[in-house]
Formats: sequence, C-alpha cells, structure tokens
Amino acid sequence: MGAGIAEVGARGGWSVVVVDTESAALDRARAGIEKSLTRAVSSGKLDGDVETVMRRFTFTTDLVALADCPIVIEAIRENLEDKVALFARLDAILDERAVIATNTSSIPVAKLAAATAHPGRVLGLHFFNPVPVMPLVEVVPSLLTEEWATEQADTFTREVLGKKVIRAKDRAGFVVNAILVPYLLSAIRSLDNGVATRDDIDDGLVGGCGMPMGPLRLCDLIGLDTMLLVSESLYSEHLDPSFSPPALLRRHVDAGWLGRKSGRGFYDYSA
Repeated sequence: MGAGIAEVGARGGWSVVVVDTESAALDRARAGIEKSLTRAVSSGKLDGDVETVMRRFTFTTDLVALADCPIVIEAIRENLEDKVALFARLDAILDERAVIATNTSSIPVAKLAAATAHPGRVLGLHFFNPVPVMPLVEVVPSLLTEEWATEQADTFTREVLGKKVIRAKDRAGFVVNAILVPYLLSAIRSLDNGVATRDDIDDGLVGGCGMPMGPLRLCDLIGLDTMLLVSESLYSEHLDPSFSPPALLRRHVDAGWLGRKSGRGFYDYSA
C-alpha cells in the first residue's frame, strides 16, 4: 500500500520521500514501483517515461528526511501501538502546518491524533489496493481535525493523485470497510461451517453478484493477518457480532497462512 501511494504521488508530478525501517523493504518498493510504472507506460495509461518518474523518488530509512514534506501519509501495519508511536515521532519532526494522514482501514483517527501535539493537522486518507488502479480515497477528519487540513488533503487527493474522494466519519471501518468486512467474514464463516466449498463460495459471489473477485481470494490478497487485525479493531469499536473474527481466520494466521504474501492462505500460491 505504501509503495502504491508513493507511486501515484510521483505520477502526479510531486517529489516523494519513501521511508521504511528496512533497506530490503525499500528495495522491494523501488522494484515494485518501477515494474508498475513500466506496465502503465506499456498500456498507454501513463505518458512520459519510467526514468523521469523514478527520479522523483528518495528512498531512505531516515524518518528525518520527511522534515520538509507538506503532507505525510502513514501506511504501516494495522497496529494501534505502532501507529501511535510513529505519529508522535512525526509530530516532532514535521512543520506544524504539515498534514499527517493515516491510511488505517479500521483504527479511529482521533486515537492517533491524540498522540500528537498538533492534532488539528491529523486525518485519515484511506486508499484501496492496488492504489494505482483503484480510484477511491476516503477522507476522514476526526473531531480534532481543523478545516484547513481537511481541505488541503482533499485538494491534494483530487488534483495531484487524481482520485475520487468521499468523506467519511471517524468510525472504525469508515464507509467502505464497515460494509465490506462483514461480507468477507461471512464468507469465511460459511467455509468454516461447511455451507459450501471454497471454490463454490467464490464462484457464487463472482457469478451471482457480479463481484470482480471472490471474497476468500480477496481476503488472501488483503492478507489474513491484516483481516484479523481489522476485524478485531472493528469488533472492539462496534461490539457487533458481524465484525467478530471467525475461528478459521485465527487458525490460518496461527499457522502462518497469511494469503498471497506468504504463499498460502485459503488458496495455495506456491506455484
């Protein structure tokens, strides 16, 4: 997700600083972005050449390299403690008029804003995967977000990134995931309860409801560990049984079957 967000920023003409704690992750991000840009040029979806866009990137493990950025978008793993710690560090590094946005899919923005000395410049920008392809971004101001920050983030998302924007209230899951996640968890429960086979569940939703991808394959794409974290966060906020993680999801995560990224989830990707 972070690499995808960085890519659309550079495609929009901006210089982009990409920060990760591991050099290997930065190398993967660089290679993934270059591959994605090459595909976009080949398919006629991107004017210009790959080298020009790649020159707009700086890849570093030094968080201080973000000091001059007017907007910083966080896309680390879906863990409240990790995000709170990062937001506190960013708050100390950035100019107080810089916007800090989170790509969280389920954690309330106000919890992250409260970790900073300038909560008025913190909001959510929730992208969808793959970022260069999916047109939507949810803009999520918290109760603490000041109007200037919301407008600046909204304008950046529309005009620089070329995305369609919807506004969402600061509730876990926002608009899309509050509707999508129960659907995905229901598919996992159906598999766990023997309602139908994996393939029949996915084929049924693709063929019967016009979904571009079956729910179990989509869970594998998202990452089953991420699905578990999102489900737990949503259940903690809403206490609605439809958000409760199914046992089968927990067992897959316990086994290290995390989806496409681990080579196995509900499907086997080892080949």
